[in-house]
Amino acid sequence: MAFLSLKSFLAQTGLATAEQFDTWNKAWRVATESGSQEPLLTFICRERGLAEDVFLQQLAKALNWPYLDATKLKVPAEARNRISTKVAFQHLVLPTQVNDGTIQVAVSNPFDTAMLNAVRFDARGPVQFALATRVEIEKALKNFYGVGAETLGELDQGDTAFDVDIPLDKEITESDQEASVIKFVNQVIWEAFKDRATDIHFEPAEDELRIRYRIDGILHQTPMPPQLKRFQAALISRIKVMSGMNISEKRLPQDGRINVRIKGEEIDIRVSTVPTVYGESVSLRLLTRGKIFLTLDKLGFSPLEEQAIREIIIKPHGIFLVTGPTGSGKSTSLYAFLSTINSVHKRIITIEEPVEYELKGINQIAVRPEIGLTFAMGLRHILRQDPNVIMVGEIRDLETAEIAIRAALTGHLVFSTLHTNDAPSAFTRLIDMGIEPFLVASSVEAVMAQRLVRTICPHCKQEQKVEANYLRRIGFPEEEIATAKFYRGVGCEECRQLGYQGRMGIYELLILSETLRPLILNRSPASTIAARAVDAGMRTLRTDGWNKVKAGLSTIEEVLRVTQIEEHLDALVEDTKAEVWVKS
Repeated sequence: MAFLSLKSFLAQTGLATAEQFDTWNKAWRVATESGSQEPLLTFICRERGLAEDVFLQQLAKALNWPYLDATKLKVPAEARNRISTKVAFQHLVLPTQVNDGTIQVAVSNPFDTAMLNAVRFDARGPVQFALATRVEIEKALKNFYGVGAETLGELDQGDTAFDVDIPLDKEITESDQEASVIKFVNQVIWEAFKDRATDIHFEPAEDELRIRYRIDGILHQTPMPPQLKRFQAALISRIKVMSGMNISEKRLPQDGRINVRIKGEEIDIRVSTVPTVYGESVSLRLLTRGKIFLTLDKLGFSPLEEQAIREIIIKPHGIFLVTGPTGSGKSTSLYAFLSTINSVHKRIITIEEPVEYELKGINQIAVRPEIGLTFAMGLRHILRQDPNVIMVGEIRDLETAEIAIRAALTGHLVFSTLHTNDAPSAFTRLIDMGIEPFLVASSVEAVMAQRLVRTICPHCKQEQKVEANYLRRIGFPEEEIATAKFYRGVGCEECRQLGYQGRMGIYELLILSETLRPLILNRSPASTIAARAVDAGMRTLRTDGWNKVKAGLSTIEEVLRVTQIEEHLDALVEDTKAEVWVKS
């Protein structure tokens, strides 16, 4: 059966009348003029209430074409070499295999005659067409050709040799080659944003320029075109220009910032460069308001913990410390606290390194050690500014700790962070810095330790059974082993086959009570303070993690990964080698 157009196919198969097609086509044109990039076929499938893959399967059967799941294909180099990168990306077609000189090419719209003719001309031989969804073809192109492959293809066709250093200035940014470099950098940032990455790393090696994204706390290497190394100097120079760095300085580390808007979302990018043996390594930290600004009820606290925190952050004075390693969400928690109590009746001043986001109505200071503006110096001057609330990015030394405690004892509410493994260790850390125990006991109101665990992908979540002996060895509550339900993501396209999508916090909130103060005064070890706090009702990081697991939000592996306890380490190593998970 031959069809001259999508309209005739819909009419002859009874999927839509000619009048319906004309109505949809008119609506699609209006949407396109308004900026929509949705193809007509996809638009009609949505209006008709048909899944695009189901529709294409029917169409493939009618055309006697193969239908392919493009995400499961392994595209050989022989097929990629037959279709140019430019044609593949411009027309969104995927060469899949070559048999006896005939190349199979997956397309999403068999009625696009210009595309079909371009493929036939480019293939230099017989072509067999197949159908696949547009989304799957786009993903496959990125996986097999690499992010920005079509852009680097444009550079390959230029005259400029980008494998040597190029001074970038206002004139050269107007050239076609420079426009392609800008486009490629933007594509890398855009793909990272779509994948929910928090960091992008450009890492030069002897024979490659590796680009990796950190997604949900885990690094993933991103598919890149094989010729990327040739453009290393131009790409890194472009990033340095965007972030306001000195492009001629390649011997010293530099820091900068980039502000971009993508699809209406403001992204603040912190850029850092360091010189390495094979060139400058560049790291980009992506910060978006949606990720950093969360209200207390969105942070994952239990109702009791949330209520306790609300009571602490409205106190007129005292210190509230948040502890945890880098990347554990401390800044997000502090911003949530400040946003909750921010009002016209409170003067709030922060000193941070760096200021990650501007908070309306709050005075924020960025630390600048190169000119002497340290945490301690800034905090000393903040006290002369009549603040009600102070936030110190981090207590790193004795001087900063002393000033923070003095501020808390003289009627100010102080928020800050420490790098400790758990909440009780914050007290011993301050004492080890040189603070007298009586000052710690009288100034600190609460300490909250936190970690981030990956959450199970809701699209591929399945219930699982776990061996009881394994649960006992890792310290899972004995009384709940028989009744607890466990889940894990089996992996799907939505989560990049990882089984996880997004992150959430687990917390250990220690509120200083009269029963704990004597322990601090007596310089008791953190383990003693922890035991007494648990007896008083504190939930440890591990306990809160188990609660998230029982609620079906995360997995045992994630909780163990971020809350390793020495006595369970050997059990974890041994059992992760075995099949401890059994499908229901």
